[in-house]
Amino acid sequence: MADETTNQGIPAPEGEADIIDTEYEIGQDNIETQIGPFGVDIHNPVFLVSGLVIVAFVFYALALPEQAATFFNWLRPAVTSSFDWFFFGAADLFVLFCLFLIVSPWGSVRLGGNEATPDYSYMGWFAMLFAAGMGIGLMFYGVSEPMSHFSTAFGGTAVPEGGGARTDWAPLGAAAGDEAAAVRLGMAATIFHWGLHPWAIYAIVALALALFTYNKGLPLTIRSAFYPIFGERIWGWTGHIIDILAVFATLFGLATSLGFGATQANAGLNELFGVPTGATTEVILISAITAVALISVLRGLDGGVKVLSEINMGLAFLLLVFVLLVGPTMAILTGFASSLMAYIEYLPALSNPIGREDVNFSQGWTAFYWAWWISWSPFVGMFIARVSRGRSVREFVICVLLIPSLVCVLWMSVFGGTAIHQVVADGFTGAQDASLELKLFKMLGELPLAGITSFVGIVLVVVFFVTSSDSGSLVIDTITAGGKVDAPVPQRVFWCIFEGAVAIVLLLGGGLAALQAMVISTGLPFTVVLLLMCWAIFRGLQTEAR
Repeated sequence: MADETTNQGIPAPEGEADIIDTEYEIGQDNIETQIGPFGVDIHNPVFLVSGLVIVAFVFYALALPEQAATFFNWLRPAVTSSFDWFFFGAADLFVLFCLFLIVSPWGSVRLGGNEATPDYSYMGWFAMLFAAGMGIGLMFYGVSEPMSHFSTAFGGTAVPEGGGARTDWAPLGAAAGDEAAAVRLGMAATIFHWGLHPWAIYAIVALALALFTYNKGLPLTIRSAFYPIFGERIWGWTGHIIDILAVFATLFGLATSLGFGATQANAGLNELFGVPTGATTEVILISAITAVALISVLRGLDGGVKVLSEINMGLAFLLLVFVLLVGPTMAILTGFASSLMAYIEYLPALSNPIGREDVNFSQGWTAFYWAWWISWSPFVGMFIARVSRGRSVREFVICVLLIPSLVCVLWMSVFGGTAIHQVVADGFTGAQDASLELKLFKMLGELPLAGITSFVGIVLVVVFFVTSSDSGSLVIDTITAGGKVDAPVPQRVFWCIFEGAVAIVLLLGGGLAALQAMVISTGLPFTVVLLLMCWAIFRGLQTEAR
């Protein structure tokens, strides 16, 4: 019933549900001990293997920074040039699978049993999934990506004398010299990276975890989703490897986002207050914000992440409305509709996994993005699963897939559209010429109350940083505690600190290139995990009450 829970704090199914009969008990492979005043409850070997490998990696990057930087600079293009088709094809399949679930008879299956009710209101639920899933990225790329794609599309294609591969970064066939066409293509390319595809990736992981935890009675950990495929073997090394891959993907995906957040916060502070830019300031920022994240960790899910997510959503909404009203309002509104139509028009070509001539764009932007979203998927998926009990599969997929996609389109249309309008209509090229992390603040600088809005932008970056770090430590801790959702708080503190440390080491060992290289390399094997998840979801839904 509603007040019943499993032995580890996970609510038991309400009403009719297909419980999987397994002899495995949550935490049976765990090591429970006391280290000084702190109790620990860690899964053996998931915690030990993942922790030791990551520590070894950190020491390598610190001890041999030049070799590490060389390796990172080689790794990203090596993976994207060889496996771009795989990332593209998998992401396309994830979107199609989600659309199938919406219209299928299994859409009426309720997560948590056919009598379960939602734990959170729509507003609280949406705020948490949005803040966790896109926060820092939207702040970093909200202006910089539309502007970058517009500029490269307007510049046209470039081929070396004598022929060969294109050297430009424009999407598809570009739009040389045609401003209107370049705007449409640039916005379509941006929305492609922030629309249906990333949210389909998140939805699949979240749905798999919610289904097999709340309906099947299995632990809240990635391996549980593979019971229909591997059976009892998921409790052995087959499952250990799946969970270890999830830890790697989550940690490095988060570290990349934290690195982006630190560089943007540093750029904003420099623009407003003259704070020096560089590695030292970024290390201080990551350390300070990680300390704030620790406070949120100690306050728990409802007192920490939920509150901060709602604050973030409120501030983001106010900033969005401000730019919409004081910026080129009519151009933004018409641009929103035009961007949606352009996205639909260019979607087949942008999704095409083979025979691409725009390899710099498709490999340097899209393949990286798909790997980044996939590496974030264990973190975002598990977090969404934890707060989505009581939703039907159809309601869940529609809300996770379609609504955030529309919000992302609106965000990019308002912020990116305003910056592009400043170039096209006003001749202001400050945002166009600035570095990626500074473009947002250059755009805001041309609007009224620039000091206030830029400060709000910095606050948003910081709070998104905190919610990502807190949520990520919660998820990694759950995986490395064997699915226990009430593991000792010091373990979450450990992972929160560790995330910040890895972000610092990667920044020092190769900058954003190092962060992006690790996302690509961890996202690749986890793509296979997600493909298998689709089949597991389909198998799992067959036996559920509708």
